[in-house]
Amino acid sequence: MNNGNDQTAITGKKIFFLYPSALIQNEIAAELIQRELEVYIIKDHVKLRRILKKYPDSIVWVNIDNGMSEKEWDTWIRNVLADSATANIALGVFSSENNGVLVHKYIDIIKIKCGYVVVKTDTKNSIIQVLTNLKNVDAWGRRKYIRVTSDNEALTTVNLPYNNDFIKGVIKDISVAGLSCFFPVDPNIDKNSLISNIQIKLQSMLLKAEGIVFGSRMDGLTKIYVLIFTQRTDPEVRVKIRKFIHASLQARMDAEMNV
Repeated sequence: MNNGNDQTAITGKKIFFLYPSALIQNEIAAELIQRELEVYIIKDHVKLRRILKKYPDSIVWVNIDNGMSEKEWDTWIRNVLADSATANIALGVFSSENNGVLVHKYIDIIKIKCGYVVVKTDTKNSIIQVLTNLKNVDAWGRRKYIRVTSDNEALTTVNLPYNNDFIKGVIKDISVAGLSCFFPVDPNIDKNSLISNIQIKLQSMLLKAEGIVFGSRMDGLTKIYVLIFTQRTDPEVRVKIRKFIHASLQARMDAEMNV
């Protein structure tokens, strides 16, 4: 087993949606994001071929109704699976057409691992099919939550109530489970302290949460605090945090693909 497999067994696999329709992107991909999967929207098959060599244990969902002709899709998919650098990619196909010939080609002849999913206006069954296939290829790994590190300190901050005032800190990383942060001046918050009015700023979003100080650690001379959100935190806050994490990861992947 190579290091890539070892890593994805822990962190889960990257899932690329190639040329998704608006319906696929807004309903199916959006649902996967809310289920703690690492999802990327890609609209360039040439750049994706290159990036898949860097992430050879990924999953690719191809919308064969968009982007290329049937013959070109056939060639692209076969080439991905024939290339030793990307042969482990798990491929799935979306189409609005329930075409028995195409189903036979992709499932029985090319033998894609994630199935042929027919997408209609009601996407409920499509989502069930996709989730089943993702479980079969261990898309989640052992990770429970996707966490993103903050690379833009000015736009990801946290305010905590402290001594009848608020102290402003910088978020180091965040997931729906909690966040880690540091402060210009260490407030010396005790472990297990309950903080009921945490104000989180994620770029243009301002969210409120309740959390418990799980602990702290030193990073050089800086004390990093870890806060765990309680169950009383509004579920809609978690939805927005997932959207922020997806947008952050997508921006980084876009930059990586454009290098």
